[in-house]
Amino acid sequence: MHDEFLCHVTAYGVCDGRRIGVPLGTYRAPTLALALWWLRDRASWMADRLDPPPESTHIPHGALVPVAAGVPDVPRLLRRWCRDPVQQALVADELAVGRLVRIAASDDTTEYELLAESVDALRMQRTLPALVVPVA
Repeated sequence: MHDEFLCHVTAYGVCDGRRIGVPLGTYRAPTLALALWWLRDRASWMADRLDPPPESTHIPHGALVPVAAGVPDVPRLLRRWCRDPVQQALVADELAVGRLVRIAASDDTTEYELLAESVDALRMQRTLPALVVPVA
């Protein structure tokens, strides 16, 4: 069981012909449960900012419009992932054995990425090349 997890949220878009990543947050989770909580919280946070409730007082009337046909609804995808216990269990299982987990959703302009990995697995990857020495 891996004990500590590094979690990131990043948005990627294209600017001047280059793919640019904008970090939206990082968290070093001391437990698997907190890593999962943070990933769900950030997914929900992104969904709420991309698709605020129509009754929000800080948004002018008529400023919100439905997603165009054929364009992926990123907020709906993120909210669905947050509520899916099967997906949550899959992420927990992958992290528990030290695998990198990437959850991504894209619309026509931006890719939103949630990433989590075991700190222990990262440490092992850094030391592994030093442990493997070719014998002549």
